[in-house]
Amino acid sequence: MAADPEQPLSYEAAREELLDVVRQLEAGGLPLEKSLALWERGEELAQICQNWLDGARARLSARRPSELSDGKTENDKTENGD
Repeated sequence: MAADPEQPLSYEAAREELLDVVRQLEAGGLPLEKSLALWERGEELAQICQNWLDGARARLSARRPSELSDGKTENDKTENGD
């Protein structure tokens, strides 16, 4: 599955392609060059997934201090009618 270089892969698309790469490598029986190419693509896909996860973690961390500044989360405020 070739990705469009203009369009970055979503986390889900990268994860699915990575799973496919892993399945192919685990099945074995591939020529060395094909195995190496798959391994390299897997490394790229793993980095794409990690970048998405790091970005999500940063977004959550950025919100956390403002939500917890008064000791309440947004859910607490909604449930208590604040």
